[in-house]
Amino acid sequence: MAAASFVMSGAIVAGAVVGYTRVPSMVKKYVSELKLELTKTILDQVPVPEIPEVPKLPTKTGPAITSPF
Repeated sequence: MAAASFVMSGAIVAGAVVGYTRVPSMVKKYVSELKLELTKTILDQVPVPEIPEVPKLPTKTGPAITSPF
């Protein structure tokens, strides 16, 4: 019975060590995946406005202020 208790205690300690070392990275991975999925879902639902075409630059130059006379 003492040997079984030793094995069970060792398994619990090993599980705790693995959990302590692996869980934070797994949580970060799942949180980043969730953020990416939520971002895609929101962007699919929100319409993106069209950007107007940039006007062409003038080819001629003239006075900065036109004279009314």
